[in-house]
Amino acid sequence: MDDDLRLHGRTLGDAGPRMVFLHGLFGQGKNWTTIAKGLADRHRVTLLDLPNHGHSPWTDRVDYVDMADLVAAGLAVHGEPVTLVGHSMGGKVAMTLALRRPELLHALVVVDIAPVEYPLQGGRTDDEDEEASPFAAFIAAMKAMDLSALDSRADADAALRTAVPSRMVRSFLLQSLVRDGLGPDGGWQWRLNLDLLGRDLGELRGFPDPPAGATFDGPVLWIAGANSHYVLPRDRERMDELFPSTRLVRVKNAGHWVHSEQPEVFLETLRLFLDAVYTADG
Repeated sequence: MDDDLRLHGRTLGDAGPRMVFLHGLFGQGKNWTTIAKGLADRHRVTLLDLPNHGHSPWTDRVDYVDMADLVAAGLAVHGEPVTLVGHSMGGKVAMTLALRRPELLHALVVVDIAPVEYPLQGGRTDDEDEEASPFAAFIAAMKAMDLSALDSRADADAALRTAVPSRMVRSFLLQSLVRDGLGPDGGWQWRLNLDLLGRDLGELRGFPDPPAGATFDGPVLWIAGANSHYVLPRDRERMDELFPSTRLVRVKNAGHWVHSEQPEVFLETLRLFLDAVYTADG
């Protein structure tokens, strides 16, 4: 990967300990804006766009170690350890970074993902049966849209409705659909590198082997949606092995996008964790 690549980000808050948020697949940093605003009174909160998403550069492959290295390069500039928060794909990036560059982190928050390989089809159930993953269908539906024929965002929403029946998920995906011109006649484009993400979707199901004997011993909050199949009881052993100071919280009435489905509960859970972490530091 090109060493000159820089990730796009924006920061909310002027003082306090630093926090950095990483989004999941198809997302961008601004997906965390509501949560960031709730923390900016006490923290400096940076929202990053990961490669091939948002305003960050496109790359020629999908690789967790590469993404972790890019995030680490940005964290090193701060000169102080940060609390790193990552959801789904971003959670795997965050865990990968924590195991390779633990000195850059003060604490870690992992949202609805585990440091394990997922079935090719996507989600899981307790009896080991595989669920069909919607992500390949999402990519196919986004690529199939005739962007030149769109008159409005409502047209795009309608075009995705069959493949993406959830209004919340459609709204999430369509945040990455933007006009490429300044005027009303400007065309539409995806800020997602759909060709690459579609090609390498299988890579995202894995988790890179940590360095031999590596652990992150700092405080870890693991937040899962109670209705999600991404964090199962059998994942706890591996999580504790790599992150021995982990506290798991399951949020009721939430699925994989727990911070969007239950933002107030998520924010309160995060605040309590941060208060305990920084109070313990004196």
